[in-house]
Amino acid sequence: MFSFFRKKTTELAFSQSEGVKGTVLQTTPPLNAEGEIAVAQNTSEKVQWLSKLRTGLARTGQSFKAVLNLTTIDDTLYEELESALLSADTGFNASQFVLTQLKERIRKEAITDPKAVKALLIDVITNLLQPLEKQLTLGAHTPTVIMVAGVNGAGKTTSIGKMTRHLCDSGASVLLAAADTFRAAAREQLLTWADRNQVDIISQDSGDPAAVSFDAVSAGKARGRDVVIIDTAGRLSTQLHLMEELKKIKRVIQKADSQAPHEVLLVIDGNTGQNALTQVKAFDEAIALTGLVITKLDGTAKGGVLAAIALWNLDRSKLGLSTVPVYFIGVGEKLEDLQNFSASEFAHALISD
Repeated sequence: MFSFFRKKTTELAFSQSEGVKGTVLQTTPPLNAEGEIAVAQNTSEKVQWLSKLRTGLARTGQSFKAVLNLTTIDDTLYEELESALLSADTGFNASQFVLTQLKERIRKEAITDPKAVKALLIDVITNLLQPLEKQLTLGAHTPTVIMVAGVNGAGKTTSIGKMTRHLCDSGASVLLAAADTFRAAAREQLLTWADRNQVDIISQDSGDPAAVSFDAVSAGKARGRDVVIIDTAGRLSTQLHLMEELKKIKRVIQKADSQAPHEVLLVIDGNTGQNALTQVKAFDEAIALTGLVITKLDGTAKGGVLAAIALWNLDRSKLGLSTVPVYFIGVGEKLEDLQNFSASEFAHALISD
């Protein structure tokens, strides 16, 4: 059910490794209204995913259950709901936004039955999260260069491996760049994913991460790859010298392709709560993010932070600034546990019984 959008084309050239002549794959996939290829979703997989999402967000949503069982719509309900939102790590500003919207809906629709509050709350949260919902688009550039950053332990390299597998399954040719030259385990992990997916990888022992990135983009262009994914070393946003290095990597990528990187993704551990928003702001200021991947949402009590990220995006849009959507969320270690973000699915899972 994992899906990417690819610009309309009738043939896709791909090769498994250097030195092998590329094969032309004739494709006649379904197109959406914009003339883009959409990968069909399997109904059974969809049901399994929604079940995992509900299970994963159960700890985050448990504080809402008692509130939504109250028998009167009054100040007590709103106070308890505020506590529930804060407990879910939604943050003060986003919690107030949700409450204000909810009260307005209840007033306008003259709601008196407390049982109707649940559906309204889901709707309010869905509307807040909706601008975060966006699918990764490929095909406008050859190759599409995706630079991936994140703090240590966020699941960055694993997410890259899963994205690579899904991309390969959708017919795209991928080249990986092991620009995390500080941690040998990261290179080995990426090499494992490259071997498993039968894709090329550019790697250097103790090399300069910017040089590795440059070589990867150049190789991707020369080999006709559809996508180049660059794995950078994990770093805290407070490590200024490492953030400067990240800026350098992006500048050097632009020397290999003036329009690259076409996507700059930040991988965030869903368990970090409000600190996730701090990370988004810091990394965006440094390298201008284009999208987010939220991992480890399974079993977290802090999934409400997506509402805080959504409100931050809403404030940016009012200022005419670009927004940073959530492309993917993860609720486990398996390949199928990383899927496209859906505002409605997330809100329903969060406030589920």
